[in-house]
Amino acid sequence: MSQVVVDISVSLDGYITGPNAGVDNGLGDGGMALHDWVFHGNDADKAVLDNSFEATGAVIQGRKLFDVIDAPGGWSDEMGYGAKPTGEVNPPIFVLTHSAPEKTRLGDRFHFVSSVEDAVEQARAVAGSKDVVVMGGGQVCHQVLAAGLADVLRLHMATVVLGDGDRLFPAVAAPAVGLELVESVSTPTAQHLTYRVVKEK
Repeated sequence: MSQVVVDISVSLDGYITGPNAGVDNGLGDGGMALHDWVFHGNDADKAVLDNSFEATGAVIQGRKLFDVIDAPGGWSDEMGYGAKPTGEVNPPIFVLTHSAPEKTRLGDRFHFVSSVEDAVEQARAVAGSKDVVVMGGGQVCHQVLAAGLADVLRLHMATVVLGDGDRLFPAVAAPAVGLELVESVSTPTAQHLTYRVVKEK
């Protein structure tokens, strides 16, 4: 059965980018360390990445992240979703924004929606039995969790303290989210923690 999975790499101090993140510096200063497990990990890290890719039926992301991956220095034929070549089968991506671009460099796999509820509904409709993966940025991940729309939270806790950058969770009061740990994979480059979101009855 399809699940909505918030899946993101995060530093030990809660940042999903380093400081000065932008279109030409997507992960911010020092932020590439968040993805060491993707590019320099071991077989266990690779299995986590591959399993997530295979289970993905649709993706949700924010406009800032879209602008990074659609920029000239973003995704390419060699590197796309799940760190896979874009020639492989790639899921449709729903981008949360109030201002859709006139055209995209990466083609028509992107769909632009204005609310998190619409994004989840449309993504579920095309994902079939596969998962809807919310890949970032932090604000979108938190929106989905706070709205009670997530079924799973999967954190890839990188072995780095970034000190500053974009937070996964806001530094202000926000709705509580109940979680139950269902899987953990420990490697030298990351702690891969999968939680079931406990829904209020």
